[in-house]
Amino acid sequence: MVDKTCFLGIDIATGSTKALLINQHGDVLAKETASYSLSSPHSLWSEQDPTWWTDAIDQVISAVLIKASITGEQIAAIGLTGQMHGLVMLNSAGDVIRPAILWNDQRTEKQCDEIHACTGRQRQVEITGKPALTGFTAPKMLWVRENEPQNWAAMKMMLLPKDYVRFYLTNEYATDVSDASGTSLFDLGTRSYSTEILAALEIDIATLPPIFESAQVCSVISQKAAERTGLMAGTPVVAGAGDQAAEAIGCGIVDSSCMSAVIGTSGVVFAATEKPVIDHDGRMHAYAHATPGGCHMMGVMMSAGGSLRWYVEEVMSHGDKLHYKSLLEEAERITPGCEGLIFLPYLTGERTPYADPLARAAFIGLTLRHGRAAMTRAVLEGVAFGLCQSLDLIRELGISAETLRISGGGVQSDLWLQIMADVFGIPVARVNVNEGAAFGAALLAMVGSGHFDDVVAASTSIVKETTRTQPGANKGCYAPFYQRYKQAYPALKSFFRGYA
Repeated sequence: MVDKTCFLGIDIATGSTKALLINQHGDVLAKETASYSLSSPHSLWSEQDPTWWTDAIDQVISAVLIKASITGEQIAAIGLTGQMHGLVMLNSAGDVIRPAILWNDQRTEKQCDEIHACTGRQRQVEITGKPALTGFTAPKMLWVRENEPQNWAAMKMMLLPKDYVRFYLTNEYATDVSDASGTSLFDLGTRSYSTEILAALEIDIATLPPIFESAQVCSVISQKAAERTGLMAGTPVVAGAGDQAAEAIGCGIVDSSCMSAVIGTSGVVFAATEKPVIDHDGRMHAYAHATPGGCHMMGVMMSAGGSLRWYVEEVMSHGDKLHYKSLLEEAERITPGCEGLIFLPYLTGERTPYADPLARAAFIGLTLRHGRAAMTRAVLEGVAFGLCQSLDLIRELGISAETLRISGGGVQSDLWLQIMADVFGIPVARVNVNEGAAFGAALLAMVGSGHFDDVVAASTSIVKETTRTQPGANKGCYAPFYQRYKQAYPALKSFFRGYA
């Protein structure tokens, strides 16, 4: 009898697909990533061809099996995660109708207004935990219906990105509660699609996949997928989770004892709650969590690590390639607050606390005294200020924690961790795993296979804090600069409208 002690997590992210193989102790056995690009055929548009994901899937799954020197028979279960809110449209034959419209696409401001006119903005927030925003799925559906009626007429199924990959691997339709709660069509109270919203928007529930809890087995690997990848046909696939919920599971954020911040391309402040906590002003967003019956609050800034990457690779790299390490070392020598230099990280608009696709990035307060090092530090501080706005809103809603766990690329910089600890006023911690959402998906597979009784047990047993960065001597000095940062967007909002 084959010993099934391996678990596979797959993350269909915006720029790459990652496969991660772990054992029953949570040790990483192998991982592989395949990258692809974005398409922006018009201003504010962001799309991908779903075949890029499926080509990557075949590649990374085969690679991790080879790297770990195992066969597909040894995998007990598979978990899926990926970028949220995307729209993949299939016809009756299961073929993709048009390129997927992604989470960071900003074309649907008009459709968001239409949704609020149909449902009532306050009612939309009460049911779904948040207003309809340009990144969400339902506005994309309305945009296609209004602008591409031939594609709308041909659509028989709408899938989120990870769920299209599930269909590719299993030939079955399904989604999970956390990803479904980012569509603007999900009722947080009932953990199901909102019949009220579907009726108001005239969307047929038959075009939406069935919803499962995240660790629930809902499909199995098909024979065709087994032949392409080396997996074994019949291997269980759990429902999985949206990338932020999966990342939180992989950081141990399963109850209200601690929160997390993810510094990836975007930035996310995440707090788990036992029941929906609704910000009726719609600034913070409530979702279903990947824990049974659980929910979470989430604040999102669109360009966190993406701001630093843009600054280093597009602004600073001319001729001689500069390394992140040397730039951060320079920034460490700059006085906190950068003598008043502030960076607004709105490179792709903003979501929290300003749901504004037209917001623009800016350096404010530049003088002849400011050089490269000051600009680098201003980017780090600007991202920390943006995340702190989400943290402040979570606290305002009565949710607090003594520690903020950090994951994503930002965890690699000691300077950035210290800036965040000083700005947030609480310790920030690294954990023993920094493999992102794919690790959380693998933990969900563990639960689905019966290796753990529930998601909380799996996450808390395997994920542990390793280091804490305490607020330091600079803790108090950021207050005036943070206040100036918060004043900048309201002062510039009407100016940004000129870019419409």
